[in-house]
Formats: sequence, structure tokens, C-alpha cells
Amino acid sequence: MSVGEGGSTALDYYLVHPGPAGGEPRGRPEGVVVEEFVFAADHSAVRLHSAAWTPQDGGWWSSADFSRTMRLDAALRNRVVAVTRRECGAAYRELGGGELPDEGALRGHFHDAEPLATAPLSLGTTGITAGFHATRVYRVLFVDVLGPDGLAHLRDTGRMTVTGDVADPRARVVGVARRRVGDDEFTWHLRRIGGGGPWCLDLTADLAGSRDGAIRPVLRELTTTLRMRGLLPVTVERLS
Repeated sequence: MSVGEGGSTALDYYLVHPGPAGGEPRGRPEGVVVEEFVFAADHSAVRLHSAAWTPQDGGWWSSADFSRTMRLDAALRNRVVAVTRRECGAAYRELGGGELPDEGALRGHFHDAEPLATAPLSLGTTGITAGFHATRVYRVLFVDVLGPDGLAHLRDTGRMTVTGDVADPRARVVGVARRRVGDDEFTWHLRRIGGGGPWCLDLTADLAGSRDGAIRPVLRELTTTLRMRGLLPVTVERLS
């Protein structure tokens, strides 16, 4: 996978639309939401910061509760669309906000945060892959549904080899890919947790040495790619 336009920014941008018509958000956006995950030293997510703006409010407000509701309420989630910073800026101007503040200024509106579970999960003893210094496994948990079109996009752009039928509720691992970054090797599996359940991306990082600086950019890139295909990230957990 590779990051699309706007994916290099640290913040995530969303537009909130009126209620869906025919299953898809329609009409002029009602507001914008900006989010940022905060990571621990081991690259697991520990907090989610967010802020929102609507023309009616006329100013930015910290929105940890709104971000939490986005992930729990399917009806609200159906009204939220991930966009690039440029698309968010265009909508912000159209709604009368002027120029979208830079990311430093947007962070100044993060006044509360959603704490994320930090208790380590475990996949059991994974061991260290032969020829590497260390092996780590991470899970990016998502809500919402990746439809056949989203999976086809990942396949057709060469970002993932499709290994299962997304329409088959029995399918668990539906895609896999691999990449080397310097001397480190990364392998990831797109997985459904239970029939009709949430989705996750499991990333195995085989590190050639003691440095782990390549992990965060790879996690960011993969999360952004799937976020732009309609999956909403919930957290990033370290499994081993």
C-alpha cells in the first residue's frame, strides 16, 4: 500500500454530511472533524485527540466524545467521510470558515482526549524470525465495512494480494502484502474478526537491528490507505 494525496500529514480529516440517502452520505457537509492518534514509545496508540468545527458553532471545539460516538454509532458513522487535508480545506472554505488552520494551530484545539486501552494483548509466543534481530506484531483495529470495491481497489493498484472473498462471511484473512524498508521486512494481513465483525490489519515487523524507526511510518501509511477506503481506525495495539 502507499499513502494517497494528503496521507503524509499527521492529522486525519473527516467531513460530516447530512443523513445518508440510499446508503451514502449526500449533500453539503455540515462540519469537519480532525483527529490525531498519540503513540507510546513502542508505537502502540495511547490516546486519540480530536476537534470539530461547524458553521453554526463558528469556532473549533474539542470533541473526544464525538470521536467516541463515531466509532460506536453506525448511523453517525454513515455520515462521516474520510478526506484529504486539501478536500477538508475546500469544504471548510465553502462553509464559510476561510483558510483551514495549519496542523499546529489545529492541535491547539485539542483540549481533551479519548484514552485508549494500553493493556498488552498477546498472540502467544511468536519468536524471532530467522535472520532478524527482533520481531514485533501490531494490530490496527477498524470499524465499518470494507466492501468488494475497496478490496478490488487494493488489489488493482498492486497494494495487496487478495486471498479471500470479502462477500464470504466465513473468510477471515482476505489480503496479504509484504515490503522491505532498508534491512527491515514488513508483512501485513487484512483480517476480519468474526463473521460480519470488525476489521483489523495485522502487521509483522521483522527488524534487522535495534532501531525501530521504520515501524511508525509503515503503520501510518497502511492505516491511512484503509481509512481512505472507508474503514475507521479505532486503535493500534502491540501484540508481541
